[in-house]
This record gives sequence, structure tokens and C-alpha cells, in this order.
Amino acid sequence: MRTDRLAEHYDLVTRLTHFPLHPETPPEGTALAELFAGREQVLAQMQERLQAALDEAGLPYAERTHTYNSRLAQELGKWAETVEGGEAIHDALFRAYFAEVRDISRIDVLLDVARSVGLPEEEARRVLEERSFSEAIDRDWQRSRAMGVTGVPTYAAGGFAVVGAQPYEVLEELATRAGATRR
Repeated sequence: MRTDRLAEHYDLVTRLTHFPLHPETPPEGTALAELFAGREQVLAQMQERLQAALDEAGLPYAERTHTYNSRLAQELGKWAETVEGGEAIHDALFRAYFAEVRDISRIDVLLDVARSVGLPEEEARRVLEERSFSEAIDRDWQRSRAMGVTGVPTYAAGGFAVVGAQPYEVLEELATRAGATRR
């Protein structure tokens, strides 16, 4: 990923902050046709831009018909960051949602994703059932709102930010503007 490449070339620390993109989405999800009713052209353009950005980045994508509530996935991801090697869950969740078109609001799907990256299933189940990382996600959501985040991904550093899937060169410029030094 571009951020991994950036971290190879610059002294910087990457920190993921979760953002409430469509937190009103019910557990069963929402059809994109319903979400974009009357704005079908906007949906088509959004999907085209997303496809192009993911193609450019070499990332997989399959056209989705629904959006799902990502709250539990974010809680699982926050927990996974506390487990050695757990950061891999973020890419696995991306693949599950954008390439495999899976419902990441479902606990069984999340447990399958956790298993796929070697995370302990029973511990993941406990985290999801007890919602033990809910407050941490609330803090992330508050932080992202305070930073003025309006979309994902947003890359922020040193008081500067860029929104959306960006070419590597844009992220490199952000890092240097924020004072990151080249390795």
C-alpha cells in the first residue's frame, strides 16, 4: 500500500483513526440504490472513481449493491491493532468488503476475517460480543470529527490533509510538508 511505501522512505508513524461513514446504516445494510435514490448518476460516478483509484493502486474491487454498517468491523480492527500482527486485519477487511462484497456488519463474517489473518477467534468473538473497544471507536470518531474529516480515506499530518485515494506523490508531498525526514 502507498502508506507502507511512504513509511519505508520517511521517518513517520502511521496511526489509523476510524471515521463514522454512514453510521446510521442499519444492521441489515442499505441498498445503494436506496441510498442514492434520485441520484443514480452520482452513484455511477462514485463507483467509476473508486474503481479507477483501486485499479491504479492495484487493489481488488467488485461492484457492491449494498453498504453495511462498519461499526463492529472498526471495533474489531481497533482490538486487532493491540495484537501482534493484527494490523493485517485492515487489509483483510478491505478485501472482504470491497473485493468479496461481504457484509462486514455480521459477527460470523468478522470472525472469518480475523481467522484469515491468524487472530485468535475466541478472543475476537469476546471483543465483538462485549463491545470492549466501543469506547475507543467513540474516541476515534470524536477525533476525526474534530479534525474536520468528511470522507475516507483522509490522510492528515502536521496540520495538512488530503482526502480520497491519492497517488503516492501526493502522500509524499503531504509527509514532507508536515516535516517528515527522508530515511
